[in-house]
Amino acid sequence: MLALAILGFLYDEPLHGYELKERIKSLTGHVKPVSDGALYPAISRLETAGMLERRTEPGTSAAPRQMLSLTDAGRTELFRRLRSPSDAEISDRNRYFTVLAFLRHLPDRAEQAAVLRRRLDFLQAPATFFSAGGKRLRAADMADPFRQGMFEIARATSRAEQDWLTRTLAALD
Repeated sequence: MLALAILGFLYDEPLHGYELKERIKSLTGHVKPVSDGALYPAISRLETAGMLERRTEPGTSAAPRQMLSLTDAGRTELFRRLRSPSDAEISDRNRYFTVLAFLRHLPDRAEQAAVLRRRLDFLQAPATFFSAGGKRLRAADMADPFRQGMFEIARATSRAEQDWLTRTLAALD
């Protein structure tokens, strides 16, 4: 997801590493903070793959800055990843939110809608946190109020997201 976030933010505008890190942190920092030890090697891999280019610009008050920008190959890769997110990028809420943060970059509304439909299908499939004896448990099956709370929160969040997806899909269609 780090590579997707890098490509997505650089699609918006060229950035230097610190600015890029701050934007990624604002997107995912509460869930998974990004370290320099992860960010800068990811930037190097994308640059080596021809998806980013780096240029030196004068610093505002100190040393020169390394500005990063997206290449045509980087745009192509961003669009590919947005058009065809993996199953994990659809099912895992945090990964999905990274896809969702940049889905506006896909120029084709039908492609945007296809991604949202995959998420809606996932949310509408039967799911549970717990099972016993091969049987899916419901909140009513649990005596533990904390596990009941997990069910209640997940159910409310899922309903809210499904409502948003349904409205957004109608607007895209």
